[in-house]
Amino acid sequence: MKHLPASLLLLSAATAVAGSQPARPGDTFLEKRCYDCHDTETKKGNLDLTTLPFYLDDPKVNAMWVKVHDRVQDGEMPPKKKDQPEAAERDGFLKALGDPMIASEQARVAREGRATQRRLNRYEYENTLRDLLHAPWLQIKDMLPEDGEAFRFNKVGEALDISHVQMSRYLAAADYALRQVMATQVSRPPTQTVRYYARDQKFFAGKMKFNAFNKSPERATFPVLGIQAQPDVRSGKLPLTVGSADPATREQEAMGVVAGSYEPIEVHFDRFKAPVAGRYRLRFSAYSVWVGPGPGEKWWHPDLDTVSAGRRPEPITIYSETPPRLLRLLGSFDVNPDPTVRELDTYLLAGETIRPDAARLFRSRPPNYHNPLAEKDGQPGVAFRWMEAEGPIYDEWPTAGQKLLFDSLPLKAGKNGGVEIVSTNPMKDADRLLHAFLQRAYREPATEEDVRLFLGIINGALKSGSTFADAMIAGYSGVLCSPAFVCLEEKPGRLDDRALGARLAYFLWNSEPDEALRALAARNELHQPEVLRAQTARLIADPKSRRFVNAFLDYWLDLRKNNATSPDAGLYPDYYLDDLLVESSTAETQLFFNELLRNNLPARNLVSSDFAMLNERLAAHYGLPHVDGVALRRVALPADSVRGGLLTQASVLKVTANGTTTSPVVRGAWVMERILSRPPPPPPPNVPAVDPDTRGSTTIREQLDKHRKLATCAACHAKIDPAGFALENFDVFGGWRQQYRALGEGEHVPGYGKNGQPFTFHEGPAVDASGALPDGRKFGDVRELKRLLLADERQIARNLARQLVVYATGAPVRFGDRPQIELILDHTTANGYGVQSLVQAIVQSDIFQEK
Repeated sequence: MKHLPASLLLLSAATAVAGSQPARPGDTFLEKRCYDCHDTETKKGNLDLTTLPFYLDDPKVNAMWVKVHDRVQDGEMPPKKKDQPEAAERDGFLKALGDPMIASEQARVAREGRATQRRLNRYEYENTLRDLLHAPWLQIKDMLPEDGEAFRFNKVGEALDISHVQMSRYLAAADYALRQVMATQVSRPPTQTVRYYARDQKFFAGKMKFNAFNKSPERATFPVLGIQAQPDVRSGKLPLTVGSADPATREQEAMGVVAGSYEPIEVHFDRFKAPVAGRYRLRFSAYSVWVGPGPGEKWWHPDLDTVSAGRRPEPITIYSETPPRLLRLLGSFDVNPDPTVRELDTYLLAGETIRPDAARLFRSRPPNYHNPLAEKDGQPGVAFRWMEAEGPIYDEWPTAGQKLLFDSLPLKAGKNGGVEIVSTNPMKDADRLLHAFLQRAYREPATEEDVRLFLGIINGALKSGSTFADAMIAGYSGVLCSPAFVCLEEKPGRLDDRALGARLAYFLWNSEPDEALRALAARNELHQPEVLRAQTARLIADPKSRRFVNAFLDYWLDLRKNNATSPDAGLYPDYYLDDLLVESSTAETQLFFNELLRNNLPARNLVSSDFAMLNERLAAHYGLPHVDGVALRRVALPADSVRGGLLTQASVLKVTANGTTTSPVVRGAWVMERILSRPPPPPPPNVPAVDPDTRGSTTIREQLDKHRKLATCAACHAKIDPAGFALENFDVFGGWRQQYRALGEGEHVPGYGKNGQPFTFHEGPAVDASGALPDGRKFGDVRELKRLLLADERQIARNLARQLVVYATGAPVRFGDRPQIELILDHTTANGYGVQSLVQAIVQSDIFQEK
């Protein structure tokens, strides 16, 4: 046993006399159990507890004491080889150390609040303008700089700075958004329904001339009349729209494809361009076909003159497109062998056109390619007849956005075909309109000083010769860039009802409070527990809660990165170019969490559930019993399925891989941090990363065994790697594997990728998914790992509660918050820590209702 050096004793005595060195609690325990390894001489792990002060206001010092507390609490210290303290001794030390740390944190919160004041992130700003201006189609977040992140989320004040660049972008985005909702015509624009036949679109019909059909027919479109081929039309002997004069024949004319919409096919309904931004109803007529085989040995080439009814429904994905190739997913549906009409109710931007994609079909890439869906007697295809566009659809005229900005002021035709706002008394109208706009835009009551400030901007613009509309837009833009709009106003202590309403709305809707929340806050009723509980349930039940689900998962699980990497074309050609799989996997995770939230399912489902949200593509990918169609729905899983829960979802397994290889280290660290709230420490400097061997000569487990022989690596990898090993049965996109894939010498696995190229990979070493947790409990595969993790369901719920608190309050869960987290868990224990119950308990807690 070692003792404090004399010099340190003298220093301690001197500082104690001066009153500047707080007494350290638990010194007896530290001296008995810790100083052997953590004194000035030994300093194991670069930690000297003998000189570590107890200045809890210093964030770095505080963090060190939290680490000491947690290592002792988790039984990691003292090490197993040392004499272990009795439970009473350990608990006494933890209380002696923890109580002053909690008290210090509570004192800081009382002075400053938990959260740093912050601005809206760009997702929140976009949603707020959409709701304020009644313009759900607005796309402005990409006009703003990327938000900073802290503690995993883009909602923490420390990371959301405001610079002159930020403000200029806000100003541009606000001006753009305001002009998007202004009336473009004096009278209500007509809502028209126009049918666009596929044969009239150059992106359908023109593709017939692109190819020599006997060489690369997969890259062509081709004409059909019902399910009859039209070789004379295809060859140019007859005009393309031969039947257009006859309505019945015109209805039967279609253009077929046997490959997905991908360069250079990229079929569009290009003659349609949305005339204005707004709501539209799109209808599509299409059907599946079977295209016969080509001549000779190349049976996989279709004979475009041999067409028959399709053998199954085919999934279609619809995108809007803004040049050049900026795609936005609008929706998906199935078309049957019989002509099928499907409808999408959607919002479009001005100038957007529509691109359909036969999503299951392959995407041919040079050189010589082969349709992986082809059979000896042909291959599937899709024929498009027409698209109908109904719109723009207005719920009222003038629109709600126009009324918000200019009330009922009349319109008149302006210069160059524009529209002018008519005001007979601009100064009076400006004052009236500005007052009303501020009352609606601000979350707190506007002051007369606010009115004078923005009225000055408007009056200055009028005096300089601006039109009344432009002057008002200048003032409104100033409002939408002001601190009262861009920032969330919260004061230390208990939140007043308006601030509470804003915090609730930005938690569950990622947007401003609606009129119901504002009214309750104005009457000072929102803070009442039953009222707040009812409003929380209302917000969750509203479709806008999907904004919360999607944004929360984007950062908690990194779901926003699902399309950031592409599966390697050599190792994973069966996933390469498969947008339907990417889109389905993202939607699966979003709908899964939404299911837990809406139905208040226990938090343990995050690790293991008896259901999944599946469509046909995902079920096939997972090797599960057949599911028909492109729509995702809740599907019961077989009793012995490896699926169920987040860990084995394709999106999670994709964002934890790099498209080429998987790493137990990366996936294990992800599980430790995102699911268990036990983030591993950063790797030591100058230690090279372990790169898996794509040639297949060694497995990642063998490489890590060598890596762990380094003393600086062994301890951390013992915690990180086990969960990652259990997930090694899943490849870079979550497909099940018993063996790794490898390139180079070896017998290639037979098959063709979605790009039409033959597989060039071979089977590599066998996967070993077994391991042991740090506490010694062993598992053989991911099923057994899940059972071990669920032995502590409270920790699963604790992690979810902590993630939700960071997202909801914009502040990390610090040591002083831990008692509140445990109270939240206590309140939800009875129903198995239901996800909605956790949200409700968080909203009712002091941690949510205080800044």
